[in-house]
Amino acid sequence: MSQRRVTGAAIGVLGMVCAFLCARPVRIHAAAPEPAGTTRIYYVAADEVQWDYAPSGRDEAMGMEFDPIAKGFTESGPHQIGRVNKKAMYREYTDATFSTLKMRSPEDAYLGIMGPILRGAVGDTIKVVFRNNATHPYSMHPHGVLYAKDSEGADYNDNTSGADKADGCVAPGASHTYTWQIPERAGPGPNDPSSIFWLYHSHCDELRDVASGLFGGFIVTRQGMALPDGRPKDVDHEFVNMYIAINENQSWYLDDNIRDHTTDPKGVKREEFGLATATGIAGTVATTGFAATNVKWSINGYIYGNMPLMTMKKGDRVRWYVTTLGDFNNAHTPHWHGNTVLVAGQRTDVLAITSAQMVTADMVPDAPGIWLYHCHISDHMLAGMVARYEVKDR
Repeated sequence: MSQRRVTGAAIGVLGMVCAFLCARPVRIHAAAPEPAGTTRIYYVAADEVQWDYAPSGRDEAMGMEFDPIAKGFTESGPHQIGRVNKKAMYREYTDATFSTLKMRSPEDAYLGIMGPILRGAVGDTIKVVFRNNATHPYSMHPHGVLYAKDSEGADYNDNTSGADKADGCVAPGASHTYTWQIPERAGPGPNDPSSIFWLYHSHCDELRDVASGLFGGFIVTRQGMALPDGRPKDVDHEFVNMYIAINENQSWYLDDNIRDHTTDPKGVKREEFGLATATGIAGTVATTGFAATNVKWSINGYIYGNMPLMTMKKGDRVRWYVTTLGDFNNAHTPHWHGNTVLVAGQRTDVLAITSAQMVTADMVPDAPGIWLYHCHISDHMLAGMVARYEVKDR
């Protein structure tokens, strides 16, 4: 057989094979799409409340009645507001009617004045239906997440109008829906643990809004590491702590508090600031005078150990989210007695935080007992920035 005939036969066979394959349906195996994230909806209102910084009426950290210095921050009188102040507070409701408050569990009572802790995993979307039940314009501004202009929650000259402007100052009685996406850049980084913490707060008039009490936070968990409710799988307990000197002199409700909680409102000297404590110690923030004692050096809105105990067991995996916010007073050094934490792979028992900084710290407690937990700046502690936590021996 000649070479020409062999070649021609081969070409004919190839043509038949090609015709057969081309007649069959073509199946393209594309890469599987990323799993769709969950949209988590929250109903949050700004409510006006009467907040008690020390509801037990005593110094729980020391187990005694208030001493002369503490009385300046806790007792009301002719020219002193004391421990109860009118505040605005973010509170969670069960649905869009805003008729039923979503009650906190006893384990979360320590959160105090903090707004609800929202949750999501990388790939999720957080949608917040916000209602302003208060008497001043307020908003909800998030840190870290991805949002469009209508969900920024801040009012400034950003060349927007209409719906893109409505988010920044929600009028009393009005509502607004914020949509915050959680891309990878909003989740834990390569050196982070399985979850991290972000702040949210009112940003209509930030100085006065924060001083009035409007701040909270949300926790973002790494994709694949979240339980159905958004909590990280590898943690037994989480605690969110806001170390904040709440400057009541900057609050929208200062006039209301002077009127309602002093017995001689007209005699109040709003700028009065003593040079020493009630016991004669100079050079501290814990001095006498209306302006000085009207700053509440708090953790989650509690002073002098009045925060409900944060409890855990020996050997538990405990995650602490520690933050601060507010004016020039807010640089703090949270310190745990009895146990240590890991932050970015480093061992410590003291953190350093400044305003709007957010730190995640992991602890495996090995020392049972009730332990002091306070700002290590001495006069901040003197002014009440003290709490306690308990490690149970299983």
